[in-house]
Amino acid sequence: MKITLKTTDDTLDHYVGINEKGHEINLSGDGTAMGPMESLLVAAAGCSTIDIVIFLKKMRQGITNVEVEVEGTRREEVPRLYTDIHLHYKIYGEVKEKKAAQAMEMSLEKYCSVSLMLGKAANITGSFELIA
Repeated sequence: MKITLKTTDDTLDHYVGINEKGHEINLSGDGTAMGPMESLLVAAAGCSTIDIVIFLKKMRQGITNVEVEVEGTRREEVPRLYTDIHLHYKIYGEVKEKKAAQAMEMSLEKYCSVSLMLGKAANITGSFELIA
């Protein structure tokens, strides 16, 4: 896996990350785009949500949509690492509570590479709500 990061302007505050397939993500150091630490939260949400959707489909649950709210708490001293990350999943459709809990736990505890890696430095927790 290879990513290329390039500056996009003369201020050296704006960057674009490009993967080997040409997909891009914009980052900034000045708040005009997503910051690198914010992108970690997006990655955790994306990785775990992909798992959860796959698991719920295999469980033959009627999932129609998912939204994730992620809250990260960082320590005050440098380096400002995350100490706690909480992912709250809003799962839409006809999904049984037991199946949703099982899917979330499987992702966060066994399959999601991003949350497992971040879990080496931060306490990762999850919750969900079902919305019919």
